[in-house]
Amino acid sequence: MRILGLDYGSKTVGVAVSDGLGWTAQALETITRKDTNKLRRTLARIEELVAEYNVERIVLGFPKHMNNDEGDRCAATEAFKVMLERRTGLPVILQDERMSTVSAERILMEGGVRRENRKAYVDKMAAAFILQTYMDRINREQKLGDQIDGKT
Repeated sequence: MRILGLDYGSKTVGVAVSDGLGWTAQALETITRKDTNKLRRTLARIEELVAEYNVERIVLGFPKHMNNDEGDRCAATEAFKVMLERRTGLPVILQDERMSTVSAERILMEGGVRRENRKAYVDKMAAAFILQTYMDRINREQKLGDQIDGKT
């Protein structure tokens, strides 16, 4: 079973998927739409990816401000979360996404990707960062739980 990571934006959704063991996230694609409120095709594509990769849950980036406040984008993300849950029947976990786009941009710059070409990669790379952050946290918590239970 795999986990799908999403970076939800006003015109794009970056998509990443985990490996089968839940250790690594791979950037997959960027879903683009012309209108902010036209989500039918976006949701349909996410459903296709859920089926194709046998996804068991979705991690959705939650765009808090640096001071931990929640703005308009958080409200839009929460509404998208409800749509995803209804449409896929899967649990959708909100994951703090602060600095994910900045980290993706930095990696692309260090990789020598030209500025005009970065836009094609940044959303799916941000989705991979969001998903990797979630999986690292879950794996750490599981390890800690195993240590407390005496399993290691």
